[in-house]
This record gives sequence, structure tokens and C-alpha cells, in this order.
Amino acid sequence: MNVFGDLIGGFGTVLEPQYLLYAAIGVTLGTFVGVLPGIGPALTIALLLPVTFNLDDPIGTFIMFAGIYYGAMYGGSTTSILLNTPGESASVATAIEGYQMARRGRARAALATAAIGSFVAGTISTLLLTLFARPVAALAVEFRAADYFALALLAMVAVTALVGKSLVRGLLSLSLGLFLGLVGLDGLTGQARFSFGTLELLDGIDVVVIIVGLFAIGETLYVASRLRQLPEHVTPLEPGRGGFGWLSRSDWSRSWRPWLRGTAVGFPFGALPAGGADIPTFLSYTFEKYRSKNKAEFGKGAIEGVAGPEAANNAAFSGVLVPLLTLGIPTSATAAVMLAAFQIFNLQPGPQLFDKSPELVWALIASLYVGNVLLLALNLPLIRLWVKVLQIPRPVLYAGILVFATLGVYAASNDITQVLIAYGIGVIGFFMRHYDFPIAPVILGAILGPMMELQFRRTLVLSNGDLSVFVTRPLTAVLLSLVVLAVLVPYLPRIIARMRGRSAASVQRLAFGEDD
Repeated sequence: MNVFGDLIGGFGTVLEPQYLLYAAIGVTLGTFVGVLPGIGPALTIALLLPVTFNLDDPIGTFIMFAGIYYGAMYGGSTTSILLNTPGESASVATAIEGYQMARRGRARAALATAAIGSFVAGTISTLLLTLFARPVAALAVEFRAADYFALALLAMVAVTALVGKSLVRGLLSLSLGLFLGLVGLDGLTGQARFSFGTLELLDGIDVVVIIVGLFAIGETLYVASRLRQLPEHVTPLEPGRGGFGWLSRSDWSRSWRPWLRGTAVGFPFGALPAGGADIPTFLSYTFEKYRSKNKAEFGKGAIEGVAGPEAANNAAFSGVLVPLLTLGIPTSATAAVMLAAFQIFNLQPGPQLFDKSPELVWALIASLYVGNVLLLALNLPLIRLWVKVLQIPRPVLYAGILVFATLGVYAASNDITQVLIAYGIGVIGFFMRHYDFPIAPVILGAILGPMMELQFRRTLVLSNGDLSVFVTRPLTAVLLSLVVLAVLVPYLPRIIARMRGRSAASVQRLAFGEDD
């Protein structure tokens, strides 16, 4: 009952006029930027992250960020359905069937099942977040330094092993992130590390600069370099037809079960290291295709193939918030960007957050319910406006993003050196994307690396340098065992093939796209 009392207090905060305005601004901005071709939630938040330096209200800021995230995911479905250009890998499954529905003159139905499915999944998964957040935070109080070291290592290794097509490339990306995170003064000894005698680097490289460089600059350069390969024709909306919410009775019948199944898959996967939204969306799509009575429609525009993945995508977001808020561990690139936003306000997500800043936590959770309602109320009536946004000339669009990112970094730091560093990191990010190096391990390495090092050294101090503490403490040993398992999971198809006497050379490594 205390949980629901705290949630009611959160609603009391969110329903104040200024915070409702923050929520409305968040979902509108998120949808506006997220609907742009090739742009996902991580880039959207990264682009708007410098804005927080001019805000002095953390509650309003995080309410706005939650709305941006939800809005960006909804905008991604619009781009996938009307333009066949997913802004993130988690929207690929939606594009498979959604674009075919649009080509068959059923764009409104595809957009409606995506929006309503997002609302259903977001509401149910937020309710699960409400119920599980405090118990997990209470459990996290028992964590010691060795446990946090193992947990951070698990998050980084799991993401590195499962995203991208090459483990070696993933490890190189992680190494780059660790390097960027360790630049500056050593927190324990005060010695300069990797500063190369430059005074500007003694304070380290701000995580906002890294994020804006990799996503807002690097990603924009990469998308701009592929402008000629991206489709420019936007599938037009057909005239409105009968049916509640643009869905016929048959559409409702075929959609509501995939919404619930997608939610059931998305939430737990989002809470796992490297789970994110990619795995549950493809699992949902595969399951709906397997059990559908309309198998012949798959690949030609089956509404189940839009309803299930979109529900899984949105449910995964609430799942990602569980380890982020209770343990301070981001399990995706977008969660890492949100962790950076916490650090801007000198807040550290984890079990102490529920005791030190309960008003912020429960206002954030309550805002997820409000944001869901606002998205449904704003986006279905305004769909023609988002179609117009898709028609903005691409050169003007991406040039504007670069200008906005540059101004954002300079406004946040008031230092031209930081702008140059951001562009240097952006150029590295561009070549990483071009040669299929995953970006998520860089962000996790830069954010979790310093924390992992601190907890490792703290453990050694407490144990008088005895490394056996990492295997004698049961929880730490279990987490380190999961690290080894995470490295082996991508190779399970090859291991199983070899055990069955088949050639493993033709079996591909298990890999998923990045949850950007």
C-alpha cells in the first residue's frame, strides 16, 4: 500500500500545471525529432541533453525526458510505417509489416495499432515498474562494492557481446569508451591520466560531450552520408474510414492479444543487461508469425506484425528503468544517456535515490502514465502534421541538427575546446558506424568504466588486496559467472550445431542491433 501512496503523491506532483506542460513539451519534441528519418530515441535525447544545463528543476527535466523517450519511440514507428526507414533497430520488425500495410492503403490502421499498442504496453509495463521498483531497490541495499563491480562488468560485457556482428569490434568499442571515461584526474590519487599535458583534459571529457559527439554529430554525419540510399517517397495516408480509432472490428480482434503478448515479452527483457528492445521485438514478431491464423499475410502487411513488436518495444522501456533507477546500471545506450542526465543534477540512481529523492522518482514514474495518455491524445489527431515533418528537405534537416548540437555543446561548456572534442568524437563515431563498430559499448564504457574502477579499488582496499573476495562472496561469484555466460551466449548456435554433428562454419553468430 505504501507503493500506491507514493504513486498518488507522484501524480499530485505531475498534475501540477507546470509539470503537465513539461510532459506535453517532452512528448511533442520527442515525436517531432523521433519522426525524422534515421533518428532514434538515444539521438533525440542526446540532441536535447544540453538544454538541461539551463534548467534548475530536476523533476520537470526528467518528466520532459520521459516524454521525449516515449515520443521518440512513437515517432520511430511513424517513420518505419510511412517511409520504411527505422530510426532504431527496435523498429525494424515494425517496418517489415507496417510499410507493407501502408502500401496496401492501410497506413492509418498500422499507425493506430502502433499507437494504441504503445499505450497499452506502456501503461501495463509502467504498472509493473511501480510494483517492482521499490522491492528491487530494497534488495540493492544489500549490494557491496564487489557486487557493484561485477554488476557493472556484466552490463558492459553483455551489451558488448550481443550487439554487432563481431565480438572483437565490440570489445574495441568498449575499450574506446573505457579510455574516454578514464581521461582526467584519478579520483583516488589525483594523478593526471591520458591528459597529454593538456589543461583542458584534466577535468576529463564530459559525458555530455561524448554523447552529443557520438549520437547527435556522428550519427547525423552517417545518416547524411547515406541520403541517396534512403527512400524519399512518403506513403500517403488513405482517406479516413469507419471504425473506432481507425481500426475495424477485425483489426481490434487481431491486435489486442499481440499487444498483451508483446508487453509480457518486452518488460522482462528490457530489465536484463543487453536486453533492450531489439530482442523482444523480434521475438514478438516471430511468435506472432508462428501462431497467426493469417500466416499468408506476413510479409505483405499483417497487422499482428505491427501490434506485437510495437508493444514489446514500449514495454522494454519501462523494463530498462528498473535497473537504471534501482541499481544505477544502464542496460542500453538510451538508458546510458538518461543516466548522464541524472549526473548533470548530481543525482546517482540506485537504492539511495528512493530515500534521498522520493518525490523525483515517483513523479517520474507517474509521468509515464500521463505521457502515455498525452501521446495517444496528441498523435492520432496530429498524424498529418507528422507526415509534413517527413517532407522536410534532408540537407536542411541534418545541417540544422549539426548546428543545434554545436550550439548545445558550446552553451553547456562555454568552451570551444569542448566543441572541437565533440566533433573529433563525432568523426570517430561516423567511421565506427561506417565500419559496423557498435556505439552502445562506447557509451557504457565511458559511464560505467569509472564507477567499475572505483568499486574494484574500493573492494581491494576493504579486503587488504585479497582478490579471492570476488569468488568467495556468493552474489559476486554469481554475477561474474553470468559475465562468462554472456560471452558464450552469442556462440550458442554454433555450439549446438557442433554438438549435433553439423558444421558450425555455416551457422551465424547470435547478434542483435543496438537499442538506440
